[in-house]
Amino acid sequence: MKLNRSFFEDNTIKVAKNLLGKFLVVKNGDKILRGVIIETEAYRGEDDLACHASKGRTKRTETLYKEAGTVYVYMIYGMYFCLNIVTEMDEYPSAVLIRGVMSFSDESSTKAVNNLWKTITTLPRRQSGRQVGINGPGRVCRYFGIDKKFNGSDVETGDLWIEDSGLKISPKKIEASKRIGIDYAKHCRDYLWRFNLL
Repeated sequence: MKLNRSFFEDNTIKVAKNLLGKFLVVKNGDKILRGVIIETEAYRGEDDLACHASKGRTKRTETLYKEAGTVYVYMIYGMYFCLNIVTEMDEYPSAVLIRGVMSFSDESSTKAVNNLWKTITTLPRRQSGRQVGINGPGRVCRYFGIDKKFNGSDVETGDLWIEDSGLKISPKKIEASKRIGIDYAKHCRDYLWRFNLL
């Protein structure tokens, strides 16, 4: 089932945790790719010095100020795209970065995969030819073909959305740690706002 906007209107930290185990689904041309989200990071408000909005509202960050469920895609190092989904209320710049996904290389097995995830309680390890672990936001976007054309799209109506996998994640299976690559963010660099499945 596709998640609607209300899921993303919650507190950003909570959304970042609740996205673990959910399906990221992307329609790119005639292909539909699906994978289970296994790592996220939260960025919350202008007071979060690691958030792009901490330097004020700009043309680049305008998407962050839109309503929850808006897709925010930006480029780093002039070559890698990063996928975020805007959270909380309109005009409050917050988002969750998708850092890691377990994807399935056999697109025709989508129905079987859905049934599989509904019957297990822990994520299976990589199996030959069927599952691909994708770590790092740039790699996630490259695998799914996500680029700037997705920026500003809506998870309810666009070609990128999130589905409930039916997988129930125990809080004991979620590890919280410091976000990556934000040493410049002073005290905010110590926030334990990176979440991944154990």
